[in-house]
Amino acid sequence: MMEEQLQRLPAELLFQKELDALAAAEKDPVPAGWKMSPRSVRTYICGGRVGNTVITPKYIGHERLVEIAIATLVTDRALLLIGEPGTAKSWLSEHLTAAINGDSTKVIQGTAGTTEEQIRYSWNYAMLIAKGPSKEAMLKSPVFHAMETGTVARLEEISRCASEVQDALISILSEKRISVPELNMEVPAKKGFSLIATANTRDKGVNEMSAALKRRFNIVVLPAPADLESEMEIVRTRVEQLSAGLDLNASLPKDEVVEKVCTIFRELRSGETCDRSQKVKPTSGVLSTAEAISLLCNSMSLAGSFGNGSISDEDLAAGLQGAIIKDEEKDCVAWKEYLEHVMKKRGSHWSGLYQACRGLL
Repeated sequence: MMEEQLQRLPAELLFQKELDALAAAEKDPVPAGWKMSPRSVRTYICGGRVGNTVITPKYIGHERLVEIAIATLVTDRALLLIGEPGTAKSWLSEHLTAAINGDSTKVIQGTAGTTEEQIRYSWNYAMLIAKGPSKEAMLKSPVFHAMETGTVARLEEISRCASEVQDALISILSEKRISVPELNMEVPAKKGFSLIATANTRDKGVNEMSAALKRRFNIVVLPAPADLESEMEIVRTRVEQLSAGLDLNASLPKDEVVEKVCTIFRELRSGETCDRSQKVKPTSGVLSTAEAISLLCNSMSLAGSFGNGSISDEDLAAGLQGAIIKDEEKDCVAWKEYLEHVMKKRGSHWSGLYQACRGLL
């Protein structure tokens, strides 16, 4: 099948069975343009059961925040998800649109090079020169398509876009229509249209959103995992999901491996050990939950490609080295201090990983 050849399936294909089961069992009112009711969307995001189908949780965290996000999209307000890197903003955004519309692909990736045309529309210049402005020559943005179809568009990392590009959204979110002066027409949004934007609070080079634009959004702040156990559950779940679509030829990481990675990341992130008995020099990187997931998948790849299929201390150490040392001068000092003053003193349970990490410095 063609789907089996794709490196990454969109959420609506990856979890199609769950979405179909929820839609078939729907009993509550469904808003205009939606595939299922807000209650069913919450079940899809937070997990549960419908009939004989188990709905796996897509977001592990505060369920009330998910309810606020869903309720926002029922209204005429856009939704802004804010948080540190790795707090599942993009993941939640994708799954919300997959559940609401069955299509999570109307997405704009915000960057320093994103232009106003990418948010509104642009032109096929060969056709424009040959025939002049026409509907056929217009290249519609994902936001434009969402307005025409009454669906939800996504704008990732809105704060990476220049301020004047961000402000192109003000009239769209206020008037719910796009003006096309070249064709002397306006395109109104159908019922069901909305926008989910995400913004990173820790990234360098971000552009502050104007107060006028912020007023067009309901803002939901996604916190980092509250405790070690919550972070471990998120990491375990996502590593299992990601590795299922990759030919890693390795077994899933054991709980003790996941615990070590999450412990190291939390301590270097917070600047103190988990029991708060000792201060730790933090590194320059964020060391998010998403990076822990990536690290473990990479360690599985090493174990499957060059080991016995089970993550060893050497596989884990190689992943830690790459994830933690982003700034060679600063991070190397912090990592050495952590190894000598924290990890080394944790006894035999950690000694293998300590030796493997020291061997790479």
